[in-house]
Amino acid sequence: MAKQNGFFSTRLIAWYLKNKRDLPWRKTKEPYKIWLSEIILQQTRVLQGMPYYISFTSKYPTVHQLAAAKEEEVLKLWQGLGYYSRARNLHFTSKIVANELNGVFPQTYAELKKLKGVGDYTASAIASICFDKPTAVVDGNVYRVLSRVFNVALPINTGKGITYFKGLAQELIDHGQPGTYNQAVMEFGARYCVPQNPDCAHCIFNDKCEAFKKNKVSQLPVKLKTLKTKKRYFNYLVVVSEDGKTLLEQRKGKGIWQNLYQFPLVEASKDISEKQLIGTDGFKGFAETVSVKVITKHNDTPIVHKLSHQHLHTTFWIVETTALGEMGVPVSTVGTYPVPVLVSKFLDGFRLKIE
Repeated sequence: MAKQNGFFSTRLIAWYLKNKRDLPWRKTKEPYKIWLSEIILQQTRVLQGMPYYISFTSKYPTVHQLAAAKEEEVLKLWQGLGYYSRARNLHFTSKIVANELNGVFPQTYAELKKLKGVGDYTASAIASICFDKPTAVVDGNVYRVLSRVFNVALPINTGKGITYFKGLAQELIDHGQPGTYNQAVMEFGARYCVPQNPDCAHCIFNDKCEAFKKNKVSQLPVKLKTLKTKKRYFNYLVVVSEDGKTLLEQRKGKGIWQNLYQFPLVEASKDISEKQLIGTDGFKGFAETVSVKVITKHNDTPIVHKLSHQHLHTTFWIVETTALGEMGVPVSTVGTYPVPVLVSKFLDGFRLKIE
């Protein structure tokens, strides 16, 4: 297989060296910065992730400085990037590397994979880019390129498919320059062999691509349907007191947005009216703490915030009260708390009214 498909890595690397983007993490082999970039770019496009990479490397130039930070500070800097478990794992692992490994990242795939938040893809990327280990990366971009060029219709989200593509990628990797090869195949998938309407007529593989020859490009890669999207109905109670305070609570336990802050939340089974909200147990318990003066809906229709497997139908209710005392936080400080992007967007539009 490797000899038969030797054309693949040769053409790919030549294309990459001529067309690669000028990205900051490509100017270093420092494990800390490569690890940081790979965690940020999980589930995230380069254009969106770039400002976060710059912010993190500016505020925390070394793994020791990241490890010394408070989790709330890390979550705040991560705000808006989503999948917050990445940020929590990032912080946890930084403390392991800084305090238990003396700031030195492991050099092998197997040891890297033991770090929290580091899976097959990230371990392969760090090992190959930083330490020249021939461990092939496989992500969405790689699945797409390999499935098309070699006409592989195995579903990429099954055990059999994952094993096959990992093996194929490993056979194709250039052992002399594994880091360059891995970056090349990811770059090619991200910029050329794109999901919709790739320019196959001018592709460097158009004489070899089996999917192009058989007119199957749009059908590959194959991915089985997963869980249905769940609908949830959030009602945030935005308290505005006469003494310039509001209420925040921290999300605990497993689930979305762990350890982030939000306004008091009443979750319902469907969209509800003001009268129905006031009748819920969640609101009654809230009203025992806060003397409700006025309650109004912020917008006419709920905001639908879409996550990977959840759609959050969200309404912000404005609650006026006289004073909150010690349990309240100054409205002027709300922006310093790490909050879900859903809450952040609300604050951006409502800030003038609560300050």
